[in-house]
Amino acid sequence: MPTEILMPALSPTMEEGTLAKWLVKEGDTVSSGDVMAEIETDKATMEFEAVDEGVIGKIVVPEGTEGVKVNDVIAILLEEGESADDIGSTPDAAPAAKAEPAASKEEAAAPKATPAPAAPAKDGTRVFATPLARRIAADKGLDLTAIAGSGPHGRIIKADVEKAQPGAKPAAAPAAKTDAPAAAAPAAAMATGPSTDAVLKTYADRPFAEVKLDGMRKTIAARLTEAKQSVPHFYLRRDIMLDDLLKFRGQLNKQLEARGVKLSVNDFIIKACALALQQVPEANAVWAGDRTLQFEKSDVAVAVAIEGGLFTPVLKDAEMKSLSALSAEMKDLAARARDRKLAPHEYQGGSFAISNLGMFGIDNFDAIINPPHAAILAVGAGVKKPIVGKDGELAIGTVMSVTLSVDHRVIDGALGANLLQAIKDNLENPMTMLA
Repeated sequence: MPTEILMPALSPTMEEGTLAKWLVKEGDTVSSGDVMAEIETDKATMEFEAVDEGVIGKIVVPEGTEGVKVNDVIAILLEEGESADDIGSTPDAAPAAKAEPAASKEEAAAPKATPAPAAPAKDGTRVFATPLARRIAADKGLDLTAIAGSGPHGRIIKADVEKAQPGAKPAAAPAAKTDAPAAAAPAAAMATGPSTDAVLKTYADRPFAEVKLDGMRKTIAARLTEAKQSVPHFYLRRDIMLDDLLKFRGQLNKQLEARGVKLSVNDFIIKACALALQQVPEANAVWAGDRTLQFEKSDVAVAVAIEGGLFTPVLKDAEMKSLSALSAEMKDLAARARDRKLAPHEYQGGSFAISNLGMFGIDNFDAIINPPHAAILAVGAGVKKPIVGKDGELAIGTVMSVTLSVDHRVIDGALGANLLQAIKDNLENPMTMLA
């Protein structure tokens, strides 16, 4: 029977996506690993690869379709010996099913079984596997009953037999998959405050243009609404003297010029925060519901503004990396973030975040924590101000205002103050960060 190609879950929280572009057409032959489509999630555009070989018999979801649910049928794959005439026996995609009578909640929740080519096992049961998987299994002398399938509805595919070991015991029937806890619903976040109808009525006599929310904007609205309502924020503020850092940065950049490296103040801030998390390890933690997780390494997320939203790519093991390595990695992550080409593992995780609006001329601001992080540092611009020197004399210095937003469930006031002091000390004594 033809094989259903389902909308994949490209990140742990993905519930739906946009089928941006098909890279194959009906009648094309594909092999395992071939890129078939580009799919837009709320954060990125990712390539979708075939997991088996066959011929594209039917494209069910046209390119450009938004709101395609995970596990909806998006295409039909024909195998050797099958033709387009066989597709009639394959269940239609989810949109066509809406015309059928409503089923009970229990029936709706149960996954529909899809017939698949099967090989009879010795005990008379049927083993569902693709023809390619059966051929590879025969060549390797593998018992298909000993292999657990990872394809649609537990079907055995090429990848399963390639990693299987001869002589394995029959695999137990796979447990029914349960849906991962859903992320906060964007609709719930947008439901706070006046209703859409009420707002439209208020401004009915004024000219305006409605701007449709894309997946990223909906996700930002949901996550930040949840964060502000559920995370007990408190704020710590310090002024940091930048004169020594700016002088030291100028010297380094002059020496690194031949290598094409130019360090930014933000690179020093990333390094200072990473080292501070090592100096105050109790603050290098995240909230995990009924416990906290304290980390050994400093994984620092940095907010990057893009059109329509922002990304927070994570620089892992940042305390171990040189300033030039952090600079190069940050430039690469920021460039790919603006093109929405980051993979989920590159913008998920971390225990601490930095949001720098200094380059936009903002003197100071308060940032919202990105759960499950325990803190985020809001960085303002370095501004020349009158200061009182160490000997009491009046002078002009470059001062940068920072605000540390802290999750009180994880970090108490004194601990947060110690963390912010460590960040300040690192930035005001930049040479120590190279020791």
